Amino acid sequence: MPRRCRIASLARRAGSDGAMAAGATVRNLHGVLTLTDALRAPSELLDESEIVLRRLQKRYAAAVDALPALRVRPAHALREALAAGYGLAQLRADVLAGLVVGIVALPLAMALAIASGVPPQHGLYTAIVAGAVVALLGGSRTQVSGPTAAFVVVLAPVATRFGLSGLLLATMMAGAILVGLGVARLGRLIEFIPYPVTAGFTAGIAAVIAVMQLPDLLGVRAAASSAHFGERVQQLATALPDARGSSALIGAWTLGVLLCLPRLTRRVPAPLVALVSAALLAWLFARVVPGFAVDTIATRFSYELDGVQHAGIPRSAPAWAWPWSLPGAGGAPMAPSLGLLRELLPSAFAIAMLGAIESLLSAVVADGMAGTKHDPDAELVAQGVGNILAPLFGGIAATGAIARTATNVRAGARSPVAAVVHALFLLGAVLVLAPAVGWLPMPALAALLLTVAWNMSDARHFAHVLRVAPKSDALVQLTCFTLTVLFDMVLAVSVGVVLAALLFMRRMAEISGARLVDEQHPQLREPLPAGVVLYQIAGPLFFGAAQKAMSSLDAIAGAHSVVILDMSAVPVMDATGLVNLESSVARLRARRVSVILAAVQPQPERVLRRAGMVEEPGVLAYRSDLPAAAALAGDQVRAARAERTA
Repeated sequence: MPRRCRIASLARRAGSDGAMAAGATVRNLHGVLTLTDALRAPSELLDESEIVLRRLQKRYAAAVDALPALRVRPAHALREALAAGYGLAQLRADVLAGLVVGIVALPLAMALAIASGVPPQHGLYTAIVAGAVVALLGGSRTQVSGPTAAFVVVLAPVATRFGLSGLLLATMMAGAILVGLGVARLGRLIEFIPYPVTAGFTAGIAAVIAVMQLPDLLGVRAAASSAHFGERVQQLATALPDARGSSALIGAWTLGVLLCLPRLTRRVPAPLVALVSAALLAWLFARVVPGFAVDTIATRFSYELDGVQHAGIPRSAPAWAWPWSLPGAGGAPMAPSLGLLRELLPSAFAIAMLGAIESLLSAVVADGMAGTKHDPDAELVAQGVGNILAPLFGGIAATGAIARTATNVRAGARSPVAAVVHALFLLGAVLVLAPAVGWLPMPALAALLLTVAWNMSDARHFAHVLRVAPKSDALVQLTCFTLTVLFDMVLAVSVGVVLAALLFMRRMAEISGARLVDEQHPQLREPLPAGVVLYQIAGPLFFGAAQKAMSSLDAIAGAHSVVILDMSAVPVMDATGLVNLESSVARLRARRVSVILAAVQPQPERVLRRAGMVEEPGVLAYRSDLPAAAALAGDQVRAARAERTA
C-alpha cells in the first residue's frame, strides 16, 4: 500500500499542469494495482513491482505527450526523470549524491553568507529553501542551486547600505525579473552572451572575493567596511602590521588541505576534512599555546532567542518572515515604499542577470557531464520562484552552483531528487549540528572561499584568451574585468550586456554587405544582357549593417538600366534596412534605373510589402528566383532598345 501511494503521489505532483491526463493515468494505475492485490499473493506482488513501474512509465509518457503545448513547462527536469523511469536504484543513487553535495555545501553556504555581509545561517536557509524549490521546478536534472561566490560582490554592497531587509527585498525583486525572463522565453538569448563578457565578470568577481577574504585569513580588522576594491586594498595594507599569526596558521593549514587532499584522493570531500581538522587544530593550540586565539562563528556571530543572546547560529528551521520586518541598515525594520524599490532596482537587475547567466552556465556544464539536456526557460522560472520564496524564510540570492552541480553529477545523481536530498541534509544539519558549527574558525572559511575564488578565476584560460583571441574580444574581457573590480557589479553587468549587444551587431555588420557579381553566376546559364548588373546582398539588413550594404549601390554607373538585387541570403530586415533600401531604389529611379528584387525571403518580403514597396512597371519588380529575374531584365532591356529605335 505505501509503495502504491508513493507512485500515485509522484505522478500527481509531476503532472500538475495536466491534471486531467495525469489524473486518468493515476486512476488507471490504481485500478490495476487493486485488481493485482486481489488476485496475487504477497510474493507475486513484489515480483510485479517492476512491471507496474514500466506500465506507469508508458502511461505517464503518453499523458505528458497529450498535454497542450505550453510556453513554459515547470518541473521539466522532474517530468523527464519520472518519464524515463525512476525506481529504487535511481532513488538510492540520488540519496547518496545528495548527501555528498550536502557535506560540501554546508560550509560553503555559511562562508558565502558571511562574505555577503549577513549571518551564516542565512546562507544555509538559502540552500535549504531555494535548493529544494529550484530542483523541483527547474529544467536541469542534476543542477544544485544555492548561494554562490558570484553573488558576493553584488550582495555585500546591498547588505552594507540597506541591511538584511533590503537585501532580501532586492532578492525577491530579482526573482520576479527571472520569472519574467523565463515566461518571455529569453533563456536561449542569455546563452548567447559572448564568452569574453562572462569570463571578464567571473575573473573580476574572483579577484574581489579574494581581497575580501584576506582580513579574516590574516586575522586583521579593517577600519571601516567599504564596497570598493581600491579602498579595501588600502585598508588591508594599513591593517597588515596587526596581522595575527594564529589566524594565518589556521588559514595556511586549511589552504594546504584543500589544495593537497584532492590530489591524493577524491573519495572524501576536501572541505569537510579541511574545516574539521582546522577546528580541531585551533582548539588544541588554544589549550596548549598561551595567547593563541582565532575568531570562530560562535565568537563573531550571535542570535537572540526569547530575549537572550546566544553565540553561533540558531538551532531552528527556516521560519517565515516578511523581509521588511527584519533589520535594515540601522537595525530597525524597513518600511517598503516606491522610493526604496526604485533604489533597489539596479541591484535587483544585476542579481537577476548574474543569476540567469550563472544558472544557465551551470546547466550547460551539467548537460555535458551527465549527457542530459536542460530547458533554459523552465530553469529561469524555477530560479525566479526560488529567489522569491527563499527571502520569505531568511534566504539570500540563489542560483545554480557549478562546483556543487559537478560534485552532484560525479557522485552519481540521476534526477532533481538529489538536490532535494541535499537541502534536507542541510536542514538536518541546522537542527542537529548548529552548536558544533560555531567552532568553525573564520580563517578556515576564508581559506575555503580563496580556493573557490581561484577556481572561479580560471586564470590560465583568462590569460590564454587575452593572448589568442581577436583584439575586440580581449578588450571586452578586460573591460568587464576592470569594471567589476574597480567599480561595482551593477555597472559591470549593465555595461557587459551592452558590450555583448554591440559585439553581436559588429559581427553581423562584418558579414553583411552587397557584392557586385561580375562573373557568370552559377544559377544563370547565359551571361546577363548588356546594361544589366547583378548585386548579391548577404546577411541581415538591420541598423548595424544596412548602410554598409546599400552604399555599394551608389557606385552603379549610368550605363546600366536594370539592377538585379539577389536577396536570397537576407534572412531578416528591420526598419533601418527598409529605409536604406527605399532610399537606394529612389536614387536608382531618379537615374532611370529599374530594380528587380530576386528570391526575397518571407520576413523581408512582408516588411517591404507592408511599407508599400509594390511592383511598379519599369521601376520595381519581384521575382521568385534569379533566372526569372534575369529573364525579366532581358525583356526590359530589349523593350528599352526597341523604344529608342522606334
